[in-house]
Amino acid sequence: MLKKILKMGELSLMNSYKEIQKEKHPLKDLFWETTLRCNARCKHCGSNAGIQQLYEDELTTEEIKRAFKQIANDMDISNTFIDVTGGEPLVREDLCEVMEYATKELGFHWGMTSNGMLLNEKNIEKLKNANMQSISISIDGLKKTHDEFRGVQGSYDLILENIKKLQKANFLNLLQVTTVFHKKNISEIEELYKVMIDLNIFSWRLMTIDPIGRTNENKELLLDGQEIKKVLEFIKNKNNEKKIRLEYGCPGFLGLDYEKEVRRQYFYCRTGISIASILYNGDLFVCPNVPRRKEFIQGNIKKDNFKEVWENKYNIFRNENRIKCDECKKCENWKYCNGGAFHTWNFDDNYQNKCTYKMINEKSFLEG
Repeated sequence: MLKKILKMGELSLMNSYKEIQKEKHPLKDLFWETTLRCNARCKHCGSNAGIQQLYEDELTTEEIKRAFKQIANDMDISNTFIDVTGGEPLVREDLCEVMEYATKELGFHWGMTSNGMLLNEKNIEKLKNANMQSISISIDGLKKTHDEFRGVQGSYDLILENIKKLQKANFLNLLQVTTVFHKKNISEIEELYKVMIDLNIFSWRLMTIDPIGRTNENKELLLDGQEIKKVLEFIKNKNNEKKIRLEYGCPGFLGLDYEKEVRRQYFYCRTGISIASILYNGDLFVCPNVPRRKEFIQGNIKKDNFKEVWENKYNIFRNENRIKCDECKKCENWKYCNGGAFHTWNFDDNYQNKCTYKMINEKSFLEG
């Protein structure tokens, strides 16, 4: 009981903090979606990335360098981290050239999300020279399950070997594995835990599959509330063993039983408040997984000044009523949740596609 009272107090302070953040909107995470090209075809991809030679409007080397230079000249980037994502970032042959410029010439810090298949010795050396600080690599099940989910036979074994190569290079501040749990790998969670222990990584990030992107073509993979609860309980229990740090992903307020138990911070959807992105074609956006609706695109780096856009637009994301739902506002958790994660919101019908709190507190619940 005392612990819950303390959490209520912390959540109240968190609400005050969120209001300050909306007003000041400091840019903390800048995603660069390097490309929509990818050497895999994952069944859950939020960006619907795939194998294609080149997207005609993809930013050139000079265009993205110029964008980063503009941001570094106009803004205080001392607390801004570039999160490199895709598609698969290493499909871009100029990735390390761009990021070496961003770090050594401009002073940015950066990390990358990757499927891990292109992390050969040559690329690892390039990433080291480009001062990459962190990486999150996807492993989505044991061998057969992972390969089928990612659409590339042999990828599981290749990724494990590449992780070992990264560890041998020994230059990262954080080497993390991310696993998206779904119907076909939820039964493998204990065995995967042993794999992560054997890999001796820094942390393991556990996600539960979201109804976004390509998942909507594979809805049979979605978890029910009790399966999500199984993942949350697993994280709580394993963290008590202190063999490896487990973290839950960002979607949704979880209630007092799990908030700050399965991740280090309370739920807070920062998209458009302290998170922005430059999409593959230069569009100025928020978290890359948010539905790419026309009204959410705030400009384009090819013609707009990032600082001016960041300071004068993005208002829809900083408004306390950015999500409009009468049902949500009646919920006892509204002041902590504010409608949940922006990327799983249904903007056509105004409801949350994945209300995690509701799902784990009802025996059978699945929106949509």
